[in-house]
Amino acid sequence: MSRDRGPRKLRRLDRSALIAASLTALSLTASGCVVVHGEREVLPSATKAEAAKALQQFTTAYNEADKAYDSSLDADHVSGALGAIDEARLKAGKALSPDGNAAHTPLELSDTKFTIPKKAGWPRWFVADAAANKGATARWVFVFSRDSLAEPWEASYLTLMAPGDVPQFKTDKDGWAEAVPANSTELAVPPADLSKDYAAYLKDGGNTFADSRHTSGWRAKRAKEAERPGLVRQYIDEPLTDGDYAPLALRTKDGGALVFFTTRHYEKETAHSGAAVPTPEKAVLALTTGEIKQSLTVEIVSNGAALDPKGSGKVQIIGRTQGMTSAKGE
Repeated sequence: MSRDRGPRKLRRLDRSALIAASLTALSLTASGCVVVHGEREVLPSATKAEAAKALQQFTTAYNEADKAYDSSLDADHVSGALGAIDEARLKAGKALSPDGNAAHTPLELSDTKFTIPKKAGWPRWFVADAAANKGATARWVFVFSRDSLAEPWEASYLTLMAPGDVPQFKTDKDGWAEAVPANSTELAVPPADLSKDYAAYLKDGGNTFADSRHTSGWRAKRAKEAERPGLVRQYIDEPLTDGDYAPLALRTKDGGALVFFTTRHYEKETAHSGAAVPTPEKAVLALTTGEIKQSLTVEIVSNGAALDPKGSGKVQIIGRTQGMTSAKGE
């Protein structure tokens, strides 16, 4: 039901093709010119100055888009889970307030900490952890990534965490962090499997995840809301792991990893014969196609952050941000 960032991705690819044709990274040595291949060289994903600039450009574009309720204004600075959630939020806002966001308050970030992994290959990415003037005392933890030198940095993940929940990361003597491969088997769950395992857990339970409001608490809430007078609610959970939704993992000091991952969720409300689905909020209606007669299916994209321990143990979901991206009435 949702769009996997197609139009934005195509715009980036078109621009990348034009710029990449003229880019060649050269390193001068005593014997002449040597081509530096980003696919093989183990290099920092960005300098701290580049990371700071990327965050500043994102914040400026995000504020402009929020003020105007216009997703085209930050399209080049968001992708993945955050991009899908942001685009739907702005679309709903525009439908309800065509003249823009009268309640707009600019996002302001401070006390920013950058964690930049040293790695080979693409995508290059880094983590920005900042205090904000929104979300009470929560830290705003972003992941910025790009697929080539020709592309701009884009925020693909955003998770709000309690200040004490942001882990300490392993760094080398120069301060660079370590990216964990998606297929790593040294963790309790390979990062590549985390989205799939979380979706399976929400359906059937199990021992993979530690109890929290994002795991056992969410399952209990769903069970409570599954049956109401005249109404049945069903749930479907799916992993999202391709392209801009791919999981990214950063080594923590204890040898485990902080993993950023995405899942998609469907919630379907069906009214019994003679009953009706409760009228949804205006923001939901703005994203709804079809006519709500007997059922309403809501699609939600969620990005989570999990502490994945080394060896064995339970995975802890320490932050999760979700947003409705579409709905269908039937």
